Order: sequence, then structure tokens, then C-alpha cells
Amino acid sequence: MSTGTLLAIIIPIVVVIALLAVAAALLMRRRKLRERFGPEYERTMDDADNRMAGERELRAREKRHDSLDIKPLDNRVRDRYTRDWTSVQEEFVDRPEDAVHDADRLVTSLMHERGYPTQDFEQQLKDLSVEHGRTLEHYRVAHEVDALSVQHQATTEQLRGAMVHYRALFDELLSDGGQPRHAPA
Repeated sequence: MSTGTLLAIIIPIVVVIALLAVAAALLMRRRKLRERFGPEYERTMDDADNRMAGERELRAREKRHDSLDIKPLDNRVRDRYTRDWTSVQEEFVDRPEDAVHDADRLVTSLMHERGYPTQDFEQQLKDLSVEHGRTLEHYRVAHEVDALSVQHQATTEQLRGAMVHYRALFDELLSDGGQPRHAPA
């Protein structure tokens, strides 16, 4: 067999293997992002111009999150937040709107205590999505009800639901040990 014939066989095989390896790597990266971000993956894909742009956005969130100093809470601080949450829940009976506002402030304070920036709600969502993508929708819904309650347009049932939603993220932030994420392989 001549060298030309041999190259004509080997080069296409190498190209096909390389393409398969690239496709497998992309699929694995996509699967890891889906697992990591949960429902936030699809939300981001829906908001993005295309899948590549959406996945680029999620990787940028991971990179930003890795630069944050997210830290665990010591037991004393965790206990204080638990007591504060109990007070907020008790407040709901007599002043539901105030309780929802206080729940929002308490969750924001807890985020700040853990090391998340808290100046901008949209950025909070992006930062939280990296580690808390499965409970993030709770935060969105609760925040929307809080905004309604500022204008006294939220029903008692909506306010009750907001408390439940805030509690989901609160519990996750409170119990999360702030373990550093393993670097992507």
C-alpha cells in the first residue's frame, strides 16, 4: 500500500475521532452545567440568543462565583439567624406584610454574611444560581410578592406563600457549609 493511500485512510479516521472527542466533551460539559444549575440551566437557555451563549453565561457565573469569598457560618451566627427567622415567622400572625419585608431583609443579610454581594437583585440571582439553582425560583417568587406588598397589593395567601419561598432559600443558605466547589475537570 502506498503512502498516499495510507494517508488517505488514516487522515479521515483521525478527523472523525477528533470530531467525536470534541462532541463528547461538549456533551459532558453541557450535562455538568445542567446538573449544576438545575432549573436555572433551562431558564438561562430560554433567555439566551442560543445555547452556546447561554452556556457561556453559566460558565461566566461559575467563574465569578469562584472569585467570591463564600464562607460557612459558625454555629453562633447560625443560631442567631435561626432565632431571627423564628421571630419573623411569629411576626407574620399580626403583621404579614412586615414579616415578608423582614424575611427579605433577613435572607439578604444571610447572603451578605455568607459572602454574596447583595447590592443588585439580578446579580444576586446569578451569583446564587451557581450553588442554589434548585431553590432560586423560590427566591424569585418571594421577591415578587414582597414588591407587591410594598404597594399593599399582595393577598394574605400570597404573603404566606412568600414566607414559605423565603424559608426554602433561607434554610439552604443556613445549612450550606460553604464548601468550596471542586474546580472543573
